Amino acid sequence: MAATFGSTVLGFFREVVNARYYGTQWEMDTFLAAATIPTILFGVFNGALLSALVPTFSEYITHGREEEAWRLGSTVLNLLAIVLTVCAVLGYIFAPWYVPFIAHGFPAPQMGVAIHMTRTLMPSIVAVSLSGVLTAMLNAYHRFRAAALTGIAINVVTIGFVVVLNHHYGIFALVFGTAWGLVAQFLVQLPSFLRLGKYRFVIDLKHPGIKQIGILLGPIVIGGAAGQLALFFDRFFASTLAPGYIAGINYATKLVNFPQQIFAAAIATVIFPLLAAQFARDNRRGVARSVVTGLRLVNFITIPSVCALIVLAYPMVQTLFERGTFGPAATQLTASLLPFSAIGLVALAANVVLTRCCFACRETAAPVAISVISVLMNVVLSMLWLPSLGARGLLLANSLSQILQALLLLLLVTRLVRSIAWGELWSSTLKIVVASAAMFAALHWIEALGVSVDASLASRVWYLVGTIAIGGAVFLAVARALGIEELDLAWNTIIAKFEKHLIAPPENRDAPIA
Repeated sequence: MAATFGSTVLGFFREVVNARYYGTQWEMDTFLAAATIPTILFGVFNGALLSALVPTFSEYITHGREEEAWRLGSTVLNLLAIVLTVCAVLGYIFAPWYVPFIAHGFPAPQMGVAIHMTRTLMPSIVAVSLSGVLTAMLNAYHRFRAAALTGIAINVVTIGFVVVLNHHYGIFALVFGTAWGLVAQFLVQLPSFLRLGKYRFVIDLKHPGIKQIGILLGPIVIGGAAGQLALFFDRFFASTLAPGYIAGINYATKLVNFPQQIFAAAIATVIFPLLAAQFARDNRRGVARSVVTGLRLVNFITIPSVCALIVLAYPMVQTLFERGTFGPAATQLTASLLPFSAIGLVALAANVVLTRCCFACRETAAPVAISVISVLMNVVLSMLWLPSLGARGLLLANSLSQILQALLLLLLVTRLVRSIAWGELWSSTLKIVVASAAMFAALHWIEALGVSVDASLASRVWYLVGTIAIGGAVFLAVARALGIEELDLAWNTIIAKFEKHLIAPPENRDAPIA
């Protein structure tokens, strides 16, 4: 989590730099629309490969068949490199046909820029998807350090390109930086992967694991594509709004995803190989305990985060982004969108854990169906609310569809493991809600005082940090009084990490493109 925190902070700094140079101008909207296809492909391929490869690869290793495991992994890696190269070439050629469908609300000159940007980004899908395979195979060996560098790599490269080249290339400095940053994600994992010394330059289509992965991969790809369609429809609908709304939605979403990226993704990363190994040994009781622990920790982080994001939306956006091109109007726009996105944070984080549990238990069809249902709900609600609520309606539709998906996945996991400790989970959740409500009241009271903050960055940071510190202190005090066990669990985990030199499992499953 500490490593992921560093990567996520750099990711935030990347957004701050983007806001400083591009704000909510049409150029930023165009970049985000152009990045839609590469982002969708990243989400589909990386999520699917991680979810299908880890259980199969882990099963071979668990049963001492390491040579077969690596013949399988090498085949997947080599085959994917060929397939994705062909996809990247086709994506480059046919960009003038599919980009206008995504950004149908753009005028002709802006559309031409979007097509050019998409073509520039397209080759990077090969590197970023192969990076996902390396992550999956390293995770199966419980090696997480290299993955910690992937987020750092893309953020450092992207920031460097923007700062150095913006004067000459404008928004294309961000496009070039993103493309090369995605390549860097693959390169930083390559040494750790090669040090294992087991990679083979082979394509064995007759390997029995290929069929096993194919059975898992098909439904997962469909489910992943269904999930990524939410991003497509967001930008499809938002392209008809006034300039700046696509960028505003992006900044609000990135701010909401901050706690999810740090904590929920890291929790899911360490749980997934554990769940796969437990299921391989037919230890369903262990799977149930791991899932409940993961959900309790997710709730402990995300429920108070939602309260803070809603009450402190304006000072957060103002402190983080308002400088340079990102002016007061952009701050107001983004802050007005933030609460509608924050509503779905708890469900979004829980879905990461619950989906991993399903895939570890070799259940793929039902999560796919649930994903499709949630996307359909998202599209329907977006169409209903777009005319009256605009961008707020799109974010609210996203949040409610995430909540529906979490409820359905929870029912599915209950059927799979058959021994969920409901009393323990609901008791923990209720206590966390009470402590979060106390924090919400404290933050709202501070806001009602109407404290005047001058325009300097130092004053804004001091006010925001001080307010969060007071709210956090109230939350922790009430949590301690209520005997919330997650407080001790989180602390003991940190202490054990330093005492036993355990490897921290960082992960950022949020698409690193846009």
